[in-house]
Amino acid sequence: MRILAGRFYRYILFIWVALASFYVLAVLYFVALAYNLFGLFGAIPDFEVIENPRSDQASEVYSEDNILMGKYYRQNRSPIKYEEISPYLVNALIATEDVRFEEHSGIDFWRLGKVVISLGADGGASTISQQVAKNLFETRGVESRGYLHNIPLVGTLVTKTKEWFTATLIEKSYTKKEIVEMYFNTVDFGNNAFGINTAAKNFFDKHPSQLNVQEAAMLVGVLKAPTKYNPFLNYKNALSRRNTVLEQMLKYNFLTSSQCDQLKKQKIVTKRGNDNQLSGVAPYFRVELQKFLEKWAKENKRDLYKDGLRIYTTINTKMQKIAEEAVVEQLNTMQPVFYQEWKYLQRNPWVDDNDREIPNFIEKEARKTERYRKLVAKYGESSPKIKESFETKVPMRIYMMGGTEKDTIMSPYDSIRHYKHFLQAGFVVMEPQTGYVRAWVGGHNFKHFQFDHVNQGKRQPGSTFKPVVYCMALDNGYTPCSQMLDAPVTIGNWTPGNSGGGGTGEMIPVRRGLATSNNYIVAGLMKHLGPRLTVEYARSLGIKSPFADTTAAICLGTSDVNLLELTNVYTTFVNLGKRPEPSFVTRIEDRYGNTLAEFPPKYTRPISADVAYQMIHMLKSSLEAGGTSAGLHSFGITKDNEILAKTGTTQKNADAVFAGSTSNLTATVWIGGDTRATRFYNMAYGQGAVLALPVWGKFFAKLYNDPVLSQKYPKGAFDKPEDVSVELDCAKMQLLRKKDLEDED
Repeated sequence: MRILAGRFYRYILFIWVALASFYVLAVLYFVALAYNLFGLFGAIPDFEVIENPRSDQASEVYSEDNILMGKYYRQNRSPIKYEEISPYLVNALIATEDVRFEEHSGIDFWRLGKVVISLGADGGASTISQQVAKNLFETRGVESRGYLHNIPLVGTLVTKTKEWFTATLIEKSYTKKEIVEMYFNTVDFGNNAFGINTAAKNFFDKHPSQLNVQEAAMLVGVLKAPTKYNPFLNYKNALSRRNTVLEQMLKYNFLTSSQCDQLKKQKIVTKRGNDNQLSGVAPYFRVELQKFLEKWAKENKRDLYKDGLRIYTTINTKMQKIAEEAVVEQLNTMQPVFYQEWKYLQRNPWVDDNDREIPNFIEKEARKTERYRKLVAKYGESSPKIKESFETKVPMRIYMMGGTEKDTIMSPYDSIRHYKHFLQAGFVVMEPQTGYVRAWVGGHNFKHFQFDHVNQGKRQPGSTFKPVVYCMALDNGYTPCSQMLDAPVTIGNWTPGNSGGGGTGEMIPVRRGLATSNNYIVAGLMKHLGPRLTVEYARSLGIKSPFADTTAAICLGTSDVNLLELTNVYTTFVNLGKRPEPSFVTRIEDRYGNTLAEFPPKYTRPISADVAYQMIHMLKSSLEAGGTSAGLHSFGITKDNEILAKTGTTQKNADAVFAGSTSNLTATVWIGGDTRATRFYNMAYGQGAVLALPVWGKFFAKLYNDPVLSQKYPKGAFDKPEDVSVELDCAKMQLLRKKDLEDED
């Protein structure tokens, strides 16, 4: 008996020692884990981090009229409150992922025990709180990995322990509703949708509060494997998984048997929402805005792609819409004309200055593509496989005239050839009093043509540059009524021609020279004042592009500029000599609505109000009889409305430009080929008054037919200074001169 008793006590002692040792080791383990001893375990969130969680959140861009235009993100995530989540989502989640969620404190020991006993056959035991720990606090991220991470089983144990530990801290810091809210805001649904708000938009074009039972079940089902159960990619898998979730909801009394049976018979009906970086309002504008914001964020130690900034822009969505409509309508009108002209000539539309087709044009254009760069990296510059790849026909979807897409089979060379037949366009609208950009159309289809023709693209402005020369002249002793000889002018070896033919040989006012875009008059001014002074005035009026041409020919608009710069020149005239800096953003807020920065209008004054108003008077002449912009009258926008304007057409019709302004909006249009070599053959179609002017006219006609915009930007007269130093009525001035001469006699 004594021997048995001794053995029993030793056995009990062994158990107690083992339990005590296990307890001590467990305490030491958790202490070592909490403090990441020797870097073995990796970082673990502390109380401060858990009480102030910060997840990546997409920065949102809003219009002037408070419409969400788009987002910037690495992970497309926009958080919402628990009250905005459909109860069906909550029920589906609990039924599928954590049915004892309301009962445990972060770790479901009952479920964990079943998993251990079944050796994992009963699935995992991860609770909603543990998944929040994983998603929000990145317990499996790179920064959370220690030296033990790469050891099989040991690394898994460390990771799971950290999630248990973090889950219990989360449960102590938050209510159950807050944990569910955090879960739905951080989980990855695939399809570049992080969080339920984005997922509901991407899959069903709905707000999370609007989701019905089967939609909620499908989204919760996707979470098991976002790619495998994505309805866009694997419909059958998604349907099967959704039905599994519905059965779980039946099992735990969230649905009745009849409800479950009825719902399982229904198809998954998806509807893609426009919640990606290629869609949304004014995509060309948002690409340019992104460059500005990245610079601002770097200077202010912010992260544009995860800080959840709210950026309020100057774009007006109604104005943007009608601007896009005006561009598309004109391109759809002129594109068939362009096709037919070159079809009639039986030639391709890429020609040199002698109107001969450029040899190997498509092959040269192919070298500019990303496809070519990748093939060179793979095979080498001189490999015949590159040419073979571009000549091999493959299935592809191409953009067609009128905005449709077509599935076809063609080679990459043929694809380039197809797209080089398209006309391109740029259109920008700016408030002259503030510099706020209200509409920005960089092209007619961002998905297929992502090159921006407002700020990124630079082309010759043609005669729309002439007002810079006339402004310089007015500021240096000339007046709108100054007389100049309408005859050829030679400057050095250069004698410009005139599109209207030979001159009259008579003296005409410089105002008439601008109205008819007379090259002889502007060349005469250039001969007197010189190209160097012209460049100085151009710079002061807002043109920042480098001047490749600084010869006398600059007066005809031979040096490249972008539309934003050109528009800024005209805003300076309308704003009576006070040049507004083009502005995209009014303010930036953090994710909580606190203002981080405001961007009030900025101005310089390059010319006096007197000279600016003389320029307004000069440019109004373009709409008078015989003026190059008289075609605007056909759009019904000139009655009771003062407008200044100027057309521009560059050599060989490579660029058609139109710039103009009312008293409250300045707008500029460019239309041309993708390259200067791609153009209309006939000037009757390719000139600014025919190709570009109608976009301007259609835009303002639509604007004045809109009850809201027409009130905000009504028709009216230009502001006028109190005193104008010169007589603007040239007929009256001639009478006064005649009288003065008679008095002298």
